[in-house]
Amino acid sequence: MDDTFRALRSQSSVLSPQSSPHVVVIGGGIAGLATAYALQEQARAAQLPLHCTLIEAKPRLGGVILTERVDGFVIEAGPDSLLTQKPWGVELCRELGIADRLIGTNDRQRRVYILWKGRLQPLPEGLMLIVPTRLGSLLRSRLLSWPGKIRLGLEYILPPRPPTGDESLAGFVRRRCGREALEKIAAPLLAGIYAGSLEQMSLLATFPRLRELEVKHGGLIRGMLAQRRQRRQHTSPGTRPTTLFMAPRDGMADIVDAIGARLDRVTVLSGTAVQRVVPCCEGTSLPGAYEVILDRSQALRAEAVVFATPAHVTARLIKGFHAELAEALQAIPYVSTATVSLAFRRADVPHALDGFGFLVGRHEPCRLIGATWTSTKFPHRAPAEYALIRSFVGGAGREHLVSLDDAALVEVVREELQDVLGIAAEPRLTLVFRWEKANPQYLVGHLERIEAMEKMLAPYPRLFLTGSAYRGVGVPDCIHQGRQTAARVLSTIFPRKEAHKP
Repeated sequence: MDDTFRALRSQSSVLSPQSSPHVVVIGGGIAGLATAYALQEQARAAQLPLHCTLIEAKPRLGGVILTERVDGFVIEAGPDSLLTQKPWGVELCRELGIADRLIGTNDRQRRVYILWKGRLQPLPEGLMLIVPTRLGSLLRSRLLSWPGKIRLGLEYILPPRPPTGDESLAGFVRRRCGREALEKIAAPLLAGIYAGSLEQMSLLATFPRLRELEVKHGGLIRGMLAQRRQRRQHTSPGTRPTTLFMAPRDGMADIVDAIGARLDRVTVLSGTAVQRVVPCCEGTSLPGAYEVILDRSQALRAEAVVFATPAHVTARLIKGFHAELAEALQAIPYVSTATVSLAFRRADVPHALDGFGFLVGRHEPCRLIGATWTSTKFPHRAPAEYALIRSFVGGAGREHLVSLDDAALVEVVREELQDVLGIAAEPRLTLVFRWEKANPQYLVGHLERIEAMEKMLAPYPRLFLTGSAYRGVGVPDCIHQGRQTAARVLSTIFPRKEAHKP
């Protein structure tokens, strides 16, 4: 992929500013890539003179998007697909000309299990988010006890609470659906996304749709049923249902590669660390510009800087001139996780693997967050005679597991998979990936704190924050934020010209 990028190198201590306004994007993960690409395309469409530099400390671009292709296996170290309910990821693939590579999941086996009291129990069919929409499936479920089913069903008649600000996800689910639904459904499903604790996670920052259903429709079940009726009314007969997840056939890294190949008006500096950013004003085409200090005492001058780095990294870069904002950014907590992918001969796996995988119920002793049965979810990602299983370890309360060496971490995963799935055989392939402090935690009041941070930027109108620490952790969320950030950058630099809308 690096062959597609143009590297900028200079022996001078300060790299000369361009004749056109210069924007520096720090961070080459999906948020930074999406921002740089949107800046390029929006400026091109509006015929605006703009130079952009994208800087990434690591040798490769993509951040948590990393695909390994080994002996016929397609193994994702990070996100394995795009959520189609948030359209921005699929839209970007269309723009990049790789939409024809997207494939859906194996929805004939779209089942998810919950590990509860040492046994795998399937989630009730018709569950949307955490909301049951099929009474018969709920009644037949072995996951919930009869008191738990009755309490969850009573959500239909439970009056809504007037919106009074943010609350924890656990508190919301507990009052709407009951304790058992929280422990057996919501906690594994929702906490698994953020690797966090529902008792601390913000409802409005993570799943605002749940609050919207309560306020608009009077409850979750009422709201989901209303939305399902509406979709049926607007769906033409014979239309195939859209799969919930899609991904490039050869892995998520295809998206990163495709963006990189299209950055013909962006200078990309990979393997280049930023030491700090400082305000400056001399020698630039606009007042209120900045110097981006690189390693080896080099610097770039820019009219605007976009921080697409983790919040704690951004804090380090700006603390020299904005201690208050740096402190607020540093206060956003992160947790560490690891993924362990193991390939077994299919004949060595006694379980049918008839689903997408399993998540671990609250208070279960299992040391995994959950596991994806990759070869079922995306059959093409493993040879036919193999089963590929990706396990997730770490997260809130169990970060110490991530610090284990590879052999010990694999042993933990193998022990748990033997207990849950009965797999005693040696894996034929093992890959371990660690994500240190890579999962931001959206605690109660998160959106209010982000708004406060944005106000702190008022004295520095050409500094911008974007990425998973702020308004969404998923790949489509980061792409959407990147587009929005690009539009704000252009409207700030070119206030009298019509910039291309995101």
